[in-house]
Order: sequence, then structure tokens, then C-alpha cells
Amino acid sequence: MPTRKLGPFDVFSVGLGCMSLSHAYGIPPDAETGAKILNAALDLGYTHLDTASLYGFGANEMLIGNVLKKRRNEFALASKCGMFRNAAGQREINGDPAILRKTCEESLQRLQTDVIDLYYLHRWDKRRPIEESIGTLSDLVREGKIKTIGLSEVGAATIRKAHKVHPLAAVQTEYSLWTRNAETAVLETCKELGITFVAFSPLARGFLSGKLREVGSLPPKDIRLAMPRFQPGHFERNLRLLDGLEEIANAHEATMGQIALAWLLAQGNHIIPIPGTTKLDHLKENADAAHLTLSAETLDKLNALINPTTVSGPRYPASTLPEIDTEEEDLTRYA
Repeated sequence: MPTRKLGPFDVFSVGLGCMSLSHAYGIPPDAETGAKILNAALDLGYTHLDTASLYGFGANEMLIGNVLKKRRNEFALASKCGMFRNAAGQREINGDPAILRKTCEESLQRLQTDVIDLYYLHRWDKRRPIEESIGTLSDLVREGKIKTIGLSEVGAATIRKAHKVHPLAAVQTEYSLWTRNAETAVLETCKELGITFVAFSPLARGFLSGKLREVGSLPPKDIRLAMPRFQPGHFERNLRLLDGLEEIANAHEATMGQIALAWLLAQGNHIIPIPGTTKLDHLKENADAAHLTLSAETLDKLNALINPTTVSGPRYPASTLPEIDTEEEDLTRYA
């Protein structure tokens, strides 16, 4: 199995994002189905599982803990703090040191483990210096609660500030053919500093799989309904991109999702995508993408087909933008 570095860990080059098993995309599967997915992932060779205290407000961590506690030594476990359900039952971003510590203790209990291999600050609480939050996570490393530290959705300057306080093992940001913010500065910064870049939503929240052709089929609470690229006007224009992607996939006797993942893996050896799924066949399909190599000509075709100048709509609604620190996409790269 092809492997890549995740901080000090050697992991399969495609990881598993576990969020959809409990949260966000439609109606989550029942616990039995979730257990089948998790066990099948390890059986297929996945060795990097990614969760967060936010996902299902703790339900996702509980699922992993209940199902995989006897297989804990088979995978690198990543979770996140700093974005959670508060006392009012609402999603909150808070980097207060006491809250980060409390969240970590609760995650350890739900995951039924003594230590978390990679612990991300899910979102930077901009009311506090990033150095303060990283200092707290560094204390958790020294105490043996976590092994390594990561950041999510932050820009290059923030990465550098944090890395000076404590070496970062990973930075996680959305990255795919249709979301290229990381190419502005973050990818190169991670490469320079020896930090693994973990790409979440590498299939554009299912869009690049080619299987989502009508947003009307999504259940009312699906988070994609609030995202501009899935809304009327933008979505119809974006659907046209799939014709060219399907043509490339057919030429390689692969699925559209596999082409999208192979493209991402080709962007750098320090990059690890973490697609999520609730289907066993998709789990294997995503894993098989690690063995697909694309020519320079094909990569050029994909870059020309799907990039910030051809995708319609911003990736997040305006209300979400203040929460993230990632640089805007550099459109001059595609001029």
C-alpha cells in the first residue's frame, strides 16, 4: 500500500474522513452501518481516521471509540478541538485554554483511548493569539494526552506563528479541483516547514464523484444546501464541468471521484486527502485511487477544466467567511 507521512506516522496515502458517519450530509447511517464502514476501512488498509468533537456533537468520536477500541493500534487517530457544542447546545468557536483542555478530556473518554495521535485546533479563535492556543496544545503533548498538533483552515502567516511555538504535524484545509485556496500560500508553506497537508472535502462534498446531479434530492438539514456552489444558478453552471471530468475518467477506466483524488495526490507528496463516505463500495473506490497515476497531459487538462475561474460561486456563505483564516484563491494563476 502506498504510504505518506502524517507528522511522525506512516499512513496509507488516502485517509478516511469520518464526519459523514454522524453529521452534516443528509441523514447519517445507523450505528451498525457506521461500524461496518469503520471496520471495512481498516480491513482495506486505511490507517488514518479523522474525526472531531463537533461531529454529531460527540457522536462520531463515540462511534469510533465503541467500534475500534480493540483495533486502536491499527491506525493513526486524529480529532479536533476549539469548535464544539456549548452549554446552550449551539456550535461555538472558542480557544480558551480551559475549554481546549476540557474538550480533550471529553474526546479521550468518547474515543476510549489514552492518547490522540493528531489533535487539531478545528478553528482559530481570532479573539486570542494563535500562540496561546498552541501553547495549551503543547502542554497536552507534554502531558501525554496528545502526540502531535495540527491546525485547520488557517493561512500561511498563522501557520508560521504557530509552528514557532510548537512544531505542527499537519494543517487541514479544504482542497480539491474546485477549491484551490491552499495553492495561494498554504501548500508551499507546509512543504517548506515539513508539515503534512491534509485535504478535507477532496471530492468537493460529493460533487466531483458525479453522483450528485440534483440538489433537490438532499434532505433539509444537509449542510450543502447553504453553500453557494450548490444553490440555483451556480449549481447548474457547475454541473457542466462534470462532462469533461467524465470523459477523462472514462479514458482512464476510472470513476470521476478516483480521477479527482489522483489529481490531488499528484499535487505533492506531503498531501493526504481524507474523503468521507457512508457506502462500502465508495470506500474501496477511494482507496483504489491511490494506485492511479495521471500523466502530465491529463493533469493539465484537469487544471484547465476545473479551477477558480470555471467554478461558479464561493465555497462558503458570507456568514462563514469570518471563521476561517485561509487566503483567498489566487485567480492570476489561471489567467
